[in-house]
Amino acid sequence: MKKKKSKNNQTNSNLIDQKLGQTKNSAKLVLFVFGIGPIIGIILFLYSKGFFNSPIM
Repeated sequence: MKKKKSKNNQTNSNLIDQKLGQTKNSAKLVLFVFGIGPIIGIILFLYSKGFFNSPIM
């Protein structure tokens, strides 16, 4: 009986580890999208307004 309980505990801990891994991956994805997304948006906005063009002298 002890062996069966340890197998069940290992299975449950593996499932919990997999769920935590998925949560960590989704958290990384959300941070990437909301961290990098606005930066790309700002760069595109400034480029469309001619911010990166050299001034004519």
